Amino acid sequence: MTRRDDGFPDFLSRIEAPALRDIAQHWNESRGDRRMPGWQDIDPLKIASHLPIVWSWRYDRSSERFVGRLIGQTVADLFGKSIRGVRMEDFFQGKLYDAVYSRCHRVVSEPCFSRDHGNIFNYRDRLGFGERIMLPLAADGIHADGVFGATAFDARAHPAMAEVSYATEVLEYYPL
Repeated sequence: MTRRDDGFPDFLSRIEAPALRDIAQHWNESRGDRRMPGWQDIDPLKIASHLPIVWSWRYDRSSERFVGRLIGQTVADLFGKSIRGVRMEDFFQGKLYDAVYSRCHRVVSEPCFSRDHGNIFNYRDRLGFGERIMLPLAADGIHADGVFGATAFDARAHPAMAEVSYATEVLEYYPL
């Protein structure tokens, strides 16, 4: 079957981190002939070595709220807590919440792919350089109901911090 014409090839070609490319390719394979895969289609065994950098939010369209589904240990260590079962507005505060919510909301509402890279974290007096991707999920393959993402950065250079804020140098969106 011929795949629909969307921005995935362009999105994939821009991803620099090998782990993020693997995760994005798994997302693409998981969707089969559908527009988007559902959470149930993601096979953790196929991306097992990358699970520490993976995270996901479930989206409730009626309330327009996100609730944490999964956070890998490397990302959880950065924040010092888990997102599992926690509302996004309770996990993040202030400008950080606004930034995270608007990006995730755009990914589910258009839907689209998101990639940011460069200075993706700014905490205390240190900068964290890396790359982050966000991909939409849809249980029915059509209507986005979640965000599947991953963040690649040098964890050794950036130990767990209590306060994290976004300071992205480059944010890109690609149509689905």
